[in-house]
This record gives sequence, C-alpha cells and structure tokens, in this order.
Amino acid sequence: MSDRRYPAAVADAFPVPPTEFTDREDRTVEIRPYDGSEAAYESLVGMYDDFDPSDRAQGIPPGGEERIREWLDAILADDCHNVIAWCGDEVAGHATLVPDGDAYELAIFVHQEYQRAGIGTHLIRGLLGHGQAEGVEKVWLTVERWNRAAVSLYKKIGFETSDAESFELEMGLRLNADADDGDDEGREDEAGDDDAGGE
Repeated sequence: MSDRRYPAAVADAFPVPPTEFTDREDRTVEIRPYDGSEAAYESLVGMYDDFDPSDRAQGIPPGGEERIREWLDAILADDCHNVIAWCGDEVAGHATLVPDGDAYELAIFVHQEYQRAGIGTHLIRGLLGHGQAEGVEKVWLTVERWNRAAVSLYKKIGFETSDAESFELEMGLRLNADADDGDDEGREDEAGDDDAGGE
C-alpha cells in the first residue's frame, strides 16, 4: 500500500544479533539470525506445531505441520529477514521481516511457555537491529487494538500509529533513511520489558 505513513525521524540504532540476555525466569536466551540450517528449520517447525491456537492472530501461524512448512518456506526466503530466540536448543520465539513493496511487514511470535518473560522485547529489538544492518528502510505491522501489551511495546520501541480505522492498528517505523533522502535524524526509543505475548 503506497499510502502507508511512516515517522519522519529515523529510529536510533537497535542491537545487532547475536545477543544474549537473561529473561525474567532466569533463563539464558540468545537472539540469533536464522542461519538456514536444517536444525534451525526443524526447530521452528516444532515450535509452531506446539503453538497455542489461542495465540494465533490473523490466521498465523497456521495450524498443521504441512501448512506450517509451506508458510515457513515463504517467510524464510532469501528476501526476508528472520531472527530466532533460542533457550538452549529450544526455540522460544521467532520474528520476521517480509518484503511488501518499498517496506517490510513485521511479525513476531513467542511460544506460550516463554511469554511474559521479556523475550518479546529482545526479539523485536534484535530483528530491527538485523533489519537496520541489512539496509531495511521502513517497517510496518498490524496489531489488534485490544492487545494493549503489544501496542505499548511497539510504541516504546518507536512505532507510530499510521492507521487506526479498523479493529486493528497499523503502525510504522523508519529504520534507515530512504536511499533518496539524507534524513538521518535520530529518535529516542526506550524498550520496556513488556512481551508482545500478553500483559
């Protein structure tokens, strides 16, 4: 959609993965870019196959292993950017930037066993840092307006509401200056510890 609006100011730098932190449950979690390995792919399939159906939004992630694999094949393509939150050898969460015209759509998923532990904040910041390093200029997302924890998290990170006419909010963020303009004005952003997975 070419009528999508983005903040004029470019966001401050986000941490570029790999990064490591201790979550609220005292677990060591590492955010790493998706490496294309079979082990990482199968771990993602396993996380999504075990994903709580009540946490699905807008039909994603899909249910059933075959549909999960088809969906992952699309969002793990070379033109997409993906990061995974690892707790040991287990996938705790996954976030992706999928190209959409001149911007990228963001989606983030935290497995129900790892929600409300601060992982969502680190995961989204790691994804945005990965996107900045890869030259992504603009990012947008939609979020159900009743999901106050997620809306609050996105606002703290620097997303601004661009469309609020339906039950979903559309929010945008400028990660890098447009190639055709020299705007490198910074933006303050302070991420909270809220998880996109719930209050």
